[in-house]
Amino acid sequence: MAEAAEAAESPGKPFLYVVVCAAGVADGVSKLITAAQERDWEVGVLATPVAMGGFFDTAAVEAQTGRPIRSAWRRPEDPRPFPAPDAVVVAPATFNTVNKWAAGLADTLALATLCEACGLGVPVAVLPCVGDALASHPAYRESLDRLRGMGVRFGDPYAGEAGEDGGRPEFAWERALDLLEQR
Repeated sequence: MAEAAEAAESPGKPFLYVVVCAAGVADGVSKLITAAQERDWEVGVLATPVAMGGFFDTAAVEAQTGRPIRSAWRRPEDPRPFPAPDAVVVAPATFNTVNKWAAGLADTLALATLCEACGLGVPVAVLPCVGDALASHPAYRESLDRLRGMGVRFGDPYAGEAGEDGGRPEFAWERALDLLEQR
């Protein structure tokens, strides 16, 4: 992959790319990272440029993974910070990211990585975070169909018990890892 490292960092451990988009629940991405590490994944985080603008604690995520968060392309002379992914999780995935990815647009490092992952056959699991009004848009439904046709696995992060306040349940980060295990 264009941004993958040449040498594996931890022999025997698979490497997971986590792509974080700009959604309110992104501040919980550390739960996904913890769950992945508990399942013996090495983790590298890529974020959309907007997500880097305060949607999650970037310093805490870098400390948790021991790696820099990637949001922009590196210069050719810079070292590759991550090995090639064994799998990719997109969580939370926004309306904008899903539609641009399905259209093959690669105007950010995160989107380019997603487009390449599909082209290379790397397993990809997605937990969308899209409001009902946007989810009913025909372009979104078509994008889901196109990505599913490419082998992308989608899960409902809100299925299950209502939240403590009787509203939407908590975002179920681990479902993305469960989707990857359903081979």
